[in-house]
Amino acid sequence: MLRTPAMDGLARDGARFDRAYCANPLCSPSRSSIVTGRYPSAHGCWTLGTRLPEDETTIGALLGAAGYQTSLIGKAHFEPLRTRTDQPSLESQPILRDLDFWRSFGGPYYGFVHVELARNHADESHVGQHYAIWMEDRGFGSWREHFRRWPDDPSEPHRRGRWDLPLEQHYSAWTAERTIAAIDRAVAAEQPFFSWASFHDPHPPYLVPEPYASMYDPADVVPGRLQPGELERMPAWTALTQADQPDFSGWQQTPWANHGFHGHKLPDDVLRQNIATYYGMISLVDDQLARILEHLDRTGQADNTIVVFSTDHGHFLGQHGLTAKGPFHYEDLLRVPLHVRWPGRVPAGLASTALQSLIDLAPTLLSAAGVPVPRQMQGVDQLPVWTGAADRARDHVIVENRHQPSAVHLRTYIDDRYKLTLLRGRDEGELFDLRDDPGELCNRYDDPSFAEVRHALALRALDREIARESSRYERISSA
Repeated sequence: MLRTPAMDGLARDGARFDRAYCANPLCSPSRSSIVTGRYPSAHGCWTLGTRLPEDETTIGALLGAAGYQTSLIGKAHFEPLRTRTDQPSLESQPILRDLDFWRSFGGPYYGFVHVELARNHADESHVGQHYAIWMEDRGFGSWREHFRRWPDDPSEPHRRGRWDLPLEQHYSAWTAERTIAAIDRAVAAEQPFFSWASFHDPHPPYLVPEPYASMYDPADVVPGRLQPGELERMPAWTALTQADQPDFSGWQQTPWANHGFHGHKLPDDVLRQNIATYYGMISLVDDQLARILEHLDRTGQADNTIVVFSTDHGHFLGQHGLTAKGPFHYEDLLRVPLHVRWPGRVPAGLASTALQSLIDLAPTLLSAAGVPVPRQMQGVDQLPVWTGAADRARDHVIVENRHQPSAVHLRTYIDDRYKLTLLRGRDEGELFDLRDDPGELCNRYDDPSFAEVRHALALRALDREIARESSRYERISSA
């Protein structure tokens, strides 16, 4: 049903990896892991509302030092929406709407020499930065009328489904256009390029212009469903999502809210409309991705360019009764798409179940570029797997999630068959047999028949925790 010809083309002309996982199912930590090749517990941006330290080494900086023109166009989200002396943030108000500032700032930013940024999702009041400048430069001075006011007014009605923003002014169109411009600058300068086209969508709020708003009929979509009894063995916070007035106060340690800690039940018509809009957002991104791919073809760059398509985390559209991200480590949230195209090197049509992690992207791309991988990077080089020379590069992945300092702090270990999730300070957890229960309907954590499996997985997970300790320096003397 979902129409994504550009993404389908990447899978046809390159490789599709069906078991790729994020390092954390929240935007800022995951994006920081992508550019550093390190887990959130190592790079320091451990949850939303925290900042990636500027002294972290990123792939943008390393490739820039190797002679590449590096650019990041779209959503960065390396910094919080609030600024403080110890955590200054350019991605905060009122800086976001200070267009004079953004006209004079285009990088460097976290190692990327050139950046053009936008922080909003759909019509959020956080719109501004280079995206707003682009709209004004195109004669669209009324752009504020299509976004929520800042400061945000809670009484202002929320737009839903169809957005009256002209399609040609949408931030996905902006991301594609400016990515193409960044590539063209590098080609004109006869330099190799590394460009991250960082599309914002799909992401709530569910809002998209025509023709995408009506592209999918809500009556035709198939929502995920909660199966009777499936949450009875799950951690308390998962089951609470189905209560009419859930009380999550027992997990609150800071003034900042926990994502997903609210009631998740939606009327069927609302859920179906959300999904139809979500699909429209995906198709809009796919059409903009097609623009970039067609430009690479047209300018003769395609055969010498590695294209990687992925995302920072998954989402819930009714699966397990959930409709928002949070500390719910189902495959729907942790597993992400990963398509890789590199003509002549990555076999066309390769479909692999080899385990991949987003922390592997930086070391793998550095390896492909012939740039040494820093010792502190915790990801592994997947290039032999991408090129078909090896079946696998890792036997497990680890996913972190620390949203409150200790009250919402969990870790998931995943291997070829099993998934074990441990909750800090609690006698609850999750254990799924992904081979026999791919829908994750039966939590085996407290099942006596799985006691030996749980014990073995816990020991293995602890061993891998020790093994992933990274070091910036090599030992060079006895003392």
